Amino acid sequence: MTDSQVQAIWDSGTLPPNVNAGTGVRINGLHAFRRIRSTEPDALVIGSYSTLDGVQFSIAPGARVSIGNYCCFTAAVIMSECRISIGSYVLIGFNTVIADSDFHPLDPAKRIADAVACSPGNKNISRPAVAAEAVVIEDDVWIGPACVILKGVHIGRGAWIAPGSMVTRDVPAGGFAGGNPARILERPQ
Repeated sequence: MTDSQVQAIWDSGTLPPNVNAGTGVRINGLHAFRRIRSTEPDALVIGSYSTLDGVQFSIAPGARVSIGNYCCFTAAVIMSECRISIGSYVLIGFNTVIADSDFHPLDPAKRIADAVACSPGNKNISRPAVAAEAVVIEDDVWIGPACVILKGVHIGRGAWIAPGSMVTRDVPAGGFAGGNPARILERPQ
């Protein structure tokens, strides 16, 4: 068996039972799966020949994340309350965050209730609902370092996201977006 035919390797142990990764996948980082709480059998699916270096996942109960083939992510944080779908041949720069929800209530009183529910001593208190909407990133997308992709965003095939961008709305196929909030820019030559 050649190195490229080796099943997925996580440098810190055995993959969790609800993480399915294809041939040749390399995952580096002790905390990659520490916050996977999803009870779905395929909470995280990673295609073949992808490299996830220092990536951290936070996947809530019932949520799912899928990643295509030949992707390369460096020190990204992927947080899902519902669904995140990332295509093949996607590159994500360091310190990028992708989140399909606000992850906390926006109302101050509900935010306090959320903090109490999340504290270690309150296992029987339910968290208030938070807004969540799927994120879709199609094939061949390049996302620069230190970007934030927020809930409900759809990034089309072949799009480029400039470093440091805050993406709050859709980016069309082949589009070049940048800024905070990100807007469509003319692609540099």
